Amino acid sequence: MIVLKWLFLYVCRAAESWQLGSQDAATPIMQGIIDLHHDIFFFLILILVFVLWILVRALWHFHYKKNAIPQRIVHGTTIEILRTIFPSIISMFIAIPSFALLYSMDADPLPLVRGCSPPQPL
Repeated sequence: MIVLKWLFLYVCRAAESWQLGSQDAATPIMQGIIDLHHDIFFFLILILVFVLWILVRALWHFHYKKNAIPQRIVHGTTIEILRTIFPSIISMFIAIPSFALLYSMDADPLPLVRGCSPPQPL
């Protein structure tokens, strides 16, 4: 019984109960989906760290007792341009691999073979 369980779970790489993540990919398209998920998650972590850093920095600089006058880096044209350009660049980095994956999913790997058969009697 234990040998069968070992063969099923470790050789076949089947899904387990309470498993974190996806099971091993059986097709190249599924492997592309898993890789795209990991790439998007990396960018998500970068965005999270950046937004938390901006939040903590804004809370620190706008404390009414410590800094009554706001600094130029928090209020100004430069930071507004950066807040606009960086998300668009990150969106392009995410869009390019996702369009490539979408195109590969649309391509038909097997040609369709149609045979001609005589009409069936009713």
